[in-house]
Amino acid sequence: MFDPFEDKGKIYTKVVTKSPVKVILQTATNRIVGLMHVRPGDRLKDALVTSDHFLAVTDARIYDVNGTQLIYHTNFIAVNLHQILWVSPEEELLTGE
Repeated sequence: MFDPFEDKGKIYTKVVTKSPVKVILQTATNRIVGLMHVRPGDRLKDALVTSDHFLAVTDARIYDVNGTQLIYHTNFIAVNLHQILWVSPEEELLTGE
């Protein structure tokens, strides 16, 4: 049986598996390209709604507002939900016609 406590009092929880989704986030000052992690079967929107104040993005590349010049590259960034103008899965973006 699963024992959630260690001898020293540390509490263990079950691991929640999530799938990475490559996304593009737009803020007023930057465009962020990276990975959001969502639970299997959930939509990207579900992950946005269930987040409290910040959205975790891994392998993040932060560009200027137009998305042309790379400013930073980091393994992790927490983005304030109130700063996000739009977000889209990268694979669903269509080229301009």
